[in-house]
Amino acid sequence: MRIIETRGLIKTYGASGNAVHALRGIDLDVERGEMVALIGPSGSGKSTLMAILGCLDAPTSGSYTLDGRQVEGLAGAELAAIRNEKIGFVFQQYNLLPKATILRNVELPMLYAGVPRRERRERALDLLARVGLPDKVNVLPGALSGGQRQRVAIARALANRPALLLADEPTGALDSKTGQEVLDLFGELHSQGNTVVLVTHDPKIAALAERRVELRDGLLWSGEQRQEAAA
Repeated sequence: MRIIETRGLIKTYGASGNAVHALRGIDLDVERGEMVALIGPSGSGKSTLMAILGCLDAPTSGSYTLDGRQVEGLAGAELAAIRNEKIGFVFQQYNLLPKATILRNVELPMLYAGVPRRERRERALDLLARVGLPDKVNVLPGALSGGQRQRVAIARALANRPALLLADEPTGALDSKTGQEVLDLFGELHSQGNTVVLVTHDPKIAALAERRVELRDGLLWSGEQRQEAAA
């Protein structure tokens, strides 16, 4: 079953005279359980596409179906509910609450989703053990290394058992060794059946995904185009 299906996605910023065409007709399918890397140079449209896939932004035109539900054109409250129910986000800068314990940070999305208190705690403890931090539950984020904070962010992203895990440059703020450890964790999550879409400019990271989708100038860049450009 497809988790993501887009058809003719267009995103334009600004008025006609000064319009910026960030996406110019994107057809993209991602199957359940896939691990896909979105790659491309700065300004290629990959961050815009990620924002639309994550229901953080809306396309100017085109269709987007997420886990069987058509989402383009939905109102803000409806999009927020879909984000909380269907999508787990991992960002470069972690976005953890600095004054909340690690356990509380992981519980928070479940609180918004109305998960009962006991279940929230059990699920959060299980997730922290899963990402290798069972002994850090009462620690504040500031006491952790960058790699550990990113692991907490991954646990939080998985809290509501999302259909889709979106990661935007998840190792960009980490050194190479710690970044590799985080990538290994994404690999484990994928092997366990999670659907993962990574945005990256790093070809080494992209190589870890089973499929790479390249964007250039708001368009998908095919293998044939790469061969023609190299000729």
